[in-house]
Amino acid sequence: MQGQNTTIIIADDHPLFRGALRQAIGSVMPKARVIEANGMDELNAALGHERDIDLILLDLTMPGVQGFSGLLSLRAQHPELPVVIVSATEEPTVIRRALEFGASGFIPKSIDTDSIGGAIGAVLAGDVWTPPDVDLSAAEDKETADLVRRLATLTPQQVRVLTMLSEGLLNKQIAYELSVSEATVKAHVSAILDKLGVDSRTQAVIAASKIGVTQRPSPASAD
Repeated sequence: MQGQNTTIIIADDHPLFRGALRQAIGSVMPKARVIEANGMDELNAALGHERDIDLILLDLTMPGVQGFSGLLSLRAQHPELPVVIVSATEEPTVIRRALEFGASGFIPKSIDTDSIGGAIGAVLAGDVWTPPDVDLSAAEDKETADLVRRLATLTPQQVRVLTMLSEGLLNKQIAYELSVSEATVKAHVSAILDKLGVDSRTQAVIAASKIGVTQRPSPASAD
């Protein structure tokens, strides 16, 4: 697998790990083109001017991303693009949830370069790759599974609004950040409440943070 016409974006704010991922890609696809992004803004910019992306390697914790917010936004905006999560955590719940939100794989940062290269190659071949030694068989309870399904229906802009709500921003602050009117923000908030089946902004934030959409991993598992 030479990867001559393959383009991969690495979205991670750790230069050393971006280098390790680049090395891993080179081991299986020495001719692949690799684009690096330091955060969500750089990733979105790359997606805005690049038309032939084959894979995105996405960190769960980097500028512009809280938990699964980046994954949700990418899956809503670019459903045709495979996204693989790369993370320091190896918790089965986090891995399973990433797959439920549409990830094509989950690569722990602890595995060796050869294994990372093999995982990337498997995903590009159309497979879903997860660590073989992690048990993902445990099922979510019905309430959590329903919430995951509801969150997956949010549009990219609604994900951004929900993330800003979790940061405590007011409607006028969100409107300023997104360069839209307060009326537009209110419409987004109403749509979020409706999709999540909750009655208030606070309930929406609690629901999202419960399953890690707007909440960074704990210090013990942070990237």
